[in-house]
Amino acid sequence: MDALSEDLELLPSTRRALSHRIAVAQSEGRAPSVVAAVVRGGQVVWEGSRTSVEGHGPDGDVQYRVGSITKTFTAVLVMRLRDEGLLALSDPLGKHLPGSGADEVTIAQLLSHSAGLAAETPGEWWERTPAAQRPGLAEVLGEKPFKHTPGSRHHYSNPGYTLLGSLVEALRGKPWEEALRTEVLEPLGLHRTSAHPQAPHAGGWAVHPWADVMMPEPAEDLGLMAAAGQLWSTTRDLARFAVLLTHGDERVLSAESVREMRTSAAPPEPGLADLGYGLGLQLADQRGRRLVGHGGSLPGFVAGLWLSEADDVAAVVLANCTSGVAASTVATDLLAIVADAEPRFPAPWLPFAEADQVPLELCGVWYWGTAAHSVRLKSDGVLELGPVGVTGRSARFRAAPDGTWTGLTGYYAGETLRAVRREDGSLSHLDLASFVFTREPYDPQAPVPGGVDPQGWRGIG
Repeated sequence: MDALSEDLELLPSTRRALSHRIAVAQSEGRAPSVVAAVVRGGQVVWEGSRTSVEGHGPDGDVQYRVGSITKTFTAVLVMRLRDEGLLALSDPLGKHLPGSGADEVTIAQLLSHSAGLAAETPGEWWERTPAAQRPGLAEVLGEKPFKHTPGSRHHYSNPGYTLLGSLVEALRGKPWEEALRTEVLEPLGLHRTSAHPQAPHAGGWAVHPWADVMMPEPAEDLGLMAAAGQLWSTTRDLARFAVLLTHGDERVLSAESVREMRTSAAPPEPGLADLGYGLGLQLADQRGRRLVGHGGSLPGFVAGLWLSEADDVAAVVLANCTSGVAASTVATDLLAIVADAEPRFPAPWLPFAEADQVPLELCGVWYWGTAAHSVRLKSDGVLELGPVGVTGRSARFRAAPDGTWTGLTGYYAGETLRAVRREDGSLSHLDLASFVFTREPYDPQAPVPGGVDPQGWRGIG
């Protein structure tokens, strides 16, 4: 291994800190068992577990119910439909699934929990009652399914993801579970993820709040609600899924599409400290570190899967208790332990290849009015624009086939940057969404909007 390459093997001190954190979680959370895994650089670099049962504890191959992490799997299926051109995220649901009772909401609103639908189904608690009580979407949504105007705010909705599961079934012509298995689970090798438990699996338990005794929880088949919370999985499978959510995988979903899932699509609920919700993913900030993931719970189980794209670290925590262990908090703590103790090595600087055509004339200092900006072209083909010595907007751009540049980030995301040339072919100025950047402040030779005073720069007379 190159001396500057990152060694994925964790230091003994880091491994001990990880083991200590889940030991505290299991002890203080009074959980029958806790199992966890950490992924770095696309590989599982640590696994650990704690159990109240003597002998062999659970490992990364033992199934637990993962609750609402199921929603992220469902979102991946919907994004695949979008990428195949079978739907647009702006489409109203009724275009593809008419008669549901929520025809006017968009698919994007359902994915981001901003459709205004109720948080839960009408009637008895759906997580602990037979699916036969909700044979159709009418029973899932009820007579008054809306609590808010669609698009007006984020409001977490389990029935919303039931609608997305039914949408997948309508467009695929097969059950949600079958579509998930053939399109996501099998390509990624998630052979221990399933809609129903497969041995070895943990039992779900309720722990008495005031005495150290337990009671088994029922494991109901969720029926139509399956797309919102049915899945059973393992830490090893969820670790592989976390790699997909970080880097993408062309067999399932591109890096660009998973990046879209990780982007905020709805603001946080008022009063919450998180960063809102993407497309099937929760967003959070942990001491300045941007995190993406999802929590999950069903009677007898809690789960958390969280990742940091910047650190290329993800963590998964599963426990078989109804409450007591904050699985998402433990997962983000495990992630932070690794990222803080063993920060990621930056990629080595590399120059352009000798054969590359590098438009050096774009590089250097440009002025928007009197504000200096630098343009730097990196060997990965990304052009970076940013202010020099003043406050202003920064952005990154990717070359387009027509010779222009398309904004990737910030205010200029999606906007076009054009290099405008004079009749003799020399570079005149840059045009960025109508903003003219010139080689000198208010260059009189460039078409500066509003014109340039013919007397030019001068002092006080």
